[in-house]
Amino acid sequence: MQATKPTHVRYLILLMLFLVTTINYADRATIAIAGSSLQKDLGIDAVTLGYIFSAFGWAYVAGQIPGGWLLDRFGSKKIYALSIFTWSLFTVLQGYVGEFGMSTAVVALFMLRFLVGLAEAPSFPGNARIVAAWFPTAERGTASAIFNSAQYFATVLFAPLMGWIVYSYGWQHVFIVMGVIGIIFSGIWLKVIYSPRQHPRINEAEFKHIADNGGMVDMDQDKGKGKKADGPKWDYIRQLLTNRMMLGVYLGQYCINGITYFFLTWFPVYLVQERGMTILKAGFIASLPAICGFIGGVLGGVISDYLLRKGHSLTFARKAPIIAGLLVSSSIVACNYVDVEWMVVGFMALAFFGKGVGALGWAVVSDTSPKQIAGLSGGLFNTFGNIASITTPIVIGYIISSTGSFKWALVFVGCNALVAVFSYLVIVGPIKRVVLKEPPVSGPETNSKLSQAHS
Repeated sequence: MQATKPTHVRYLILLMLFLVTTINYADRATIAIAGSSLQKDLGIDAVTLGYIFSAFGWAYVAGQIPGGWLLDRFGSKKIYALSIFTWSLFTVLQGYVGEFGMSTAVVALFMLRFLVGLAEAPSFPGNARIVAAWFPTAERGTASAIFNSAQYFATVLFAPLMGWIVYSYGWQHVFIVMGVIGIIFSGIWLKVIYSPRQHPRINEAEFKHIADNGGMVDMDQDKGKGKKADGPKWDYIRQLLTNRMMLGVYLGQYCINGITYFFLTWFPVYLVQERGMTILKAGFIASLPAICGFIGGVLGGVISDYLLRKGHSLTFARKAPIIAGLLVSSSIVACNYVDVEWMVVGFMALAFFGKGVGALGWAVVSDTSPKQIAGLSGGLFNTFGNIASITTPIVIGYIISSTGSFKWALVFVGCNALVAVFSYLVIVGPIKRVVLKEPPVSGPETNSKLSQAHS
């Protein structure tokens, strides 16, 4: 490594995180685009579709803590590559459920969505770990916002494509095309991703810049070699669960994800069934709020890091965009009071712009996660956040089934935004890195007892 002008390898790493998260969210959204055609072909009602939408969430939530543990144990590179390959394979297989009888196809679809959720579990804790390792504190808000905004970019890029594929070739082909893209990308990931200390293209100046300004550069050293004891992980989790700041952050993320999962599941169905659009048109229309969400997502991170550089506290720099953005996102309820198509799309776009600005939860996780369990901390955060991926589709399915319209569903989504605002205003308090208390060790005998207790 030569100490000249700093290289900018961390931006290549960020590009990879952005691309993989785009594929990640596109694979989640396949079922939303195919939803209306699936309902017709398989003869399923709104409640059943709600449960199929939620299958991903059940597994994704269940897999967060094991996924975080695997990342901490074996490092981000290997576990993430395996994750990409596996979820993409299960996405391909969803394209073949129509070969079975109706009831078998519904069960197979539910199971495959479940397996996609399980395979994707390490993805976002992995993103947070990689950002914490590669980016100084003052760049972390922007970096986290960029990878997080890929969820909107996925819709911008793939919703029109997937809508066209469904329209032209049938819903089966959406799953096959998206899955193959992911399988190819898992190979590219292995070629490009390394920890900061091991990357062949980084020079000393960039490494020093990252290490001296808050980057956790040695997080993945010696992973998988069995050199270190895993440590008292369950006690660490208990400490996080009794930390008021973290509990507020978890509640906030649950509510923010409630808005996200409306968008990923029922939104295209809303456009087709409530607003009478064709699936082709819905695919294109769905991309417009997503563009605004993407712009808002990047802007939120940029504003947050700007406030930090201007001398504001970390607490103010992170909370101000979150609270302002979520207040704007509650405007989704206004769609109930307009009938003109462009106004509906306009309010949806405004709501998702606000949600994008406010979606800084992962930056907060990178700022607050203890070094010992950065993966587990991200996994715990994502566990709470993604309970919304279970509850939101099912609750909305029941609301639609019992009322025959989406009006109260939109009220439900708007309320999620307001509860998240409350959480950050009242519960969270000052934002700072959590320092874990190690169990007391008073000699070899105590140490032996402790290791037995936690084995």
